[in-house]
Amino acid sequence: MTAPEFPALPVTFRPTRTRVVLLSVGTVMFVVLTIVSLMLETLTPGERVSFIFTAAVFFGVLALLSRPKVVADEDGVTVVNLTSRRRLAWPEILHVNLRPGDAWVFLDLSDGTSLPALGIQPGIGKAQAIRDARALRALADSRGPADSGRSTPEE
Repeated sequence: MTAPEFPALPVTFRPTRTRVVLLSVGTVMFVVLTIVSLMLETLTPGERVSFIFTAAVFFGVLALLSRPKVVADEDGVTVVNLTSRRRLAWPEILHVNLRPGDAWVFLDLSDGTSLPALGIQPGIGKAQAIRDARALRALADSRGPADSGRSTPEE
């Protein structure tokens, strides 16, 4: 087992491939639905607007799904999920978990709860997610409470 590498702070972890796919599909669908609405001569102006509005809503949903990220800096971590944002100080993070089969990383917190961090997810980029989870775990281990009783990361 090699020593964990610490990324330069601030660092942002996000599922890049997933984000690219979601935003690309959203853009293509918006353009296609807009072009279709403009090319169909039988549509009324209201129907054209409804096509474009539907395309915008579809793009908005996919943009929302591409929002998750985890930003680590000197003071702590900001977890941005679909509809929420939470700021955590380093000592609040007891452990960073990405177990086989997990859809994303979970942060075990000092208040006894667990926070999903959707910004690190192995869906499309499993190797990248594992590297990101290990980097975040190394940062949390080095900056968290000294007496947290953390176990060593499993490889």
